[in-house]
Amino acid sequence: MSGRPSVFSEALADAICEALADGRSLRSICLDDGMPSQTTIFRWLADERYSVFREQYTRAREAQADALFDECLDIADDGANDYMADGEYNGDAVARSRLRIDTRKWMAGKLRPKKYGDKQEIDLNHGVQDTLSALLKEIDGNSRGLPNG
Repeated sequence: MSGRPSVFSEALADAICEALADGRSLRSICLDDGMPSQTTIFRWLADERYSVFREQYTRAREAQADALFDECLDIADDGANDYMADGEYNGDAVARSRLRIDTRKWMAGKLRPKKYGDKQEIDLNHGVQDTLSALLKEIDGNSRGLPNG
C-alpha cells in the first residue's frame, strides 16, 4: 500500500487546481487516491519555493467561485424532484435545493467577495471630490472676477 504523496510536483499542483476550478472542495480532492493531504497542500502554499503554485491555487479558487455560482442556476432550473411520482409536492427536495443554492452562494461570496459578496461598496468619495473640485474652480473663477459658467 502506498502512502499519500508529499513531494511537490507540477502535475499534482495542476490536478489539484483543475479540480478546484471545476467546483470541487479541497477536502474531497484530498480524499481521492494519489492526492496529498490538506496539510501537505497547506505546507506547499506557505512555502516560498512554490509561489507559482500559490498563484495558480488563488486563480483556481476564484474559478471555483464562478463554478459554484454557475451551479446555482443548474440547481434552480432542475425541478425533476419537485414532485413525487404520485404528483404530491416534495417540499423536502425543494428545501434541499434551496440549501444547496444558499451554500454555493455563500461560498462564492467568501471566495470572491467583490464579485459575489452581499455587501456592495459604493465609492462616495469620488462624487464628492468631483463636486468639490467644480465648486473650488467656480469660487476661484469668481474671486478673479471671471463670469460664471
